[in-house]
Amino acid sequence: MGKLTTLFLLCLVTISCKGKDEATLDSTLTNGIQDKQLKRYEIESGSIQYKSVISGNVMGATISGTGSESLFFKDWGAVELKEEETSQTTTASVFGHKSTEVSESHTMYKLDNGKSYAVDFKRKEIRQRDDMAMGMTKMFQKDADAGKVGKELFESMGGKLIGTEVVLGYECEIWDLMGIKQWLYKGVLLKSEGTLMGITTMKEAVNAKFNQSLPDADFELPDFPVIEEESFIDNESFDVDMDEMKADMDRMKNMSYDDWKKMATANDPEMQEMSEEELRQTYDMMQKVIRMGQ
Repeated sequence: MGKLTTLFLLCLVTISCKGKDEATLDSTLTNGIQDKQLKRYEIESGSIQYKSVISGNVMGATISGTGSESLFFKDWGAVELKEEETSQTTTASVFGHKSTEVSESHTMYKLDNGKSYAVDFKRKEIRQRDDMAMGMTKMFQKDADAGKVGKELFESMGGKLIGTEVVLGYECEIWDLMGIKQWLYKGVLLKSEGTLMGITTMKEAVNAKFNQSLPDADFELPDFPVIEEESFIDNESFDVDMDEMKADMDRMKNMSYDDWKKMATANDPEMQEMSEEELRQTYDMMQKVIRMGQ
């Protein structure tokens, strides 16, 4: 992961840690991840089935698709399995010739007390690593719940609570961030909708049950080989120079978009792969979180 990407993540977490003195923050970084099970949701367990629809136009091509998703969690979200199947149709006309392409995907992800597993059904393998979001929450906010930290980060980026609505009999908070709306019941997503880069995506739960005993089979992964990947955060290799981080934040605060883009794309492979619109959104977001964090 490139330095700028790392700095961006640290900026977000630093905002949520506002109020801690520097010595406490440095000590947390030095000691590494604490062994504490964090509550991701305000509900002990749940099983949810979703349906999703996408539609839109991108560069003259018409995109439409549907999907289904299952979500199971227990231990307040410390253990969670999500499986999704989607089908997408792209129709384009080039020099009067119409072409149609259909693509399908099948994904499965599992979170197990800080370890994440991503199933690759095509290669028939599972990639395992430490979950970055949980790791950073434990590192910077060891006494807080992950759900609370996530809400603080959401608000720090401009997310707003805009109302409430009942979904499947559960009263949800409606949160909005940059035009993307999410209906959350005690931290659990029951509905979302929004448009990004010309594509409108809508997802809604069609069945949801909470606080019931779930069988172990709901959390089983396929019998594929497990490949361990290097983690972004670990106790031995993650090293942050707080003075250097603050100096970088000061420099970036006064950078124009063109200067920042030149620096970002020169040294960070992940930034190099972003589109112009994605780079602009990233720059605007970083400027916002840097100012809020200082």
